[in-house]
Amino acid sequence: MITRPNCKINLGLNVVERRPDGYHNLETVFYPVPLCDELVLEESETDQIEVKGIPVDGDVFDNLVWRAVKMLRAAGHVIPPIRVVLTKNIPNGAGLGGGSSDAAFMIKMLNENFSLGLSVEEMERMAVTLGADCAVFIQNKPVFAEGIGNVFSPIELNLSGWFLVLVKPDDFISTREAYSAVTPCRPLYDLKDLVADSVETWSGRMVNDFEKSVFPLHPVVQGIRDRLYELGADYASMSGSGSSVFGLFRNPIDVGNEFSDHFLYTCVLP
Repeated sequence: MITRPNCKINLGLNVVERRPDGYHNLETVFYPVPLCDELVLEESETDQIEVKGIPVDGDVFDNLVWRAVKMLRAAGHVIPPIRVVLTKNIPNGAGLGGGSSDAAFMIKMLNENFSLGLSVEEMERMAVTLGADCAVFIQNKPVFAEGIGNVFSPIELNLSGWFLVLVKPDDFISTREAYSAVTPCRPLYDLKDLVADSVETWSGRMVNDFEKSVFPLHPVVQGIRDRLYELGADYASMSGSGSSVFGLFRNPIDVGNEFSDHFLYTCVLP
């Protein structure tokens, strides 16, 4: 069985308040993007996992994909020994949710392949224990997210036909760095209202609060965002806490060698 977990971008990201537990409440819109990893699942005599493509640090059996397997087994679901091959095409540490997507798609694939009988709601509840944004990939559609990024509300948003340019530099941005210069506050513009407007109205109004702390420490990230605007993007922003940056263009453009030193992905959004 083969599935292809896709990533997401954040349209706006507002840090609205600090919680008593030390975390922060956020507001953002998750939008699916067709840059995908690949997961292959087959029964085996022993448990095995192999990771190909973009290297992933750490023990492969501590990967979010395998943690999803262990979680389902711990919940009493019968899953025989399996072999999993994960091919990584989505950059790590990019603010694209690649690892979360892999875990969510693994839950869905195990549920289908071994007839576990889990509902969408049950899969979402299990997925969120692996990561705040993991559950969004169960239904895998645009949503307005609140809380720590785990409380979802449906929205009407269709970016079909827009040309996406996604750029990821080598810079690594820690969560601590991302929060270092962020003062939680309510945004000037309501994000739900903004996404209901045309993309052409978003620039200067829809913001990612993490850019305030990331751009001074990582000027290459700001440089990419600014260059996307110079190339004609109607909207450009860092995704999540970075370091990937995306631009939305009304029509396809030839980026040529503009970002030859970085990971680059382009597509017309489906």
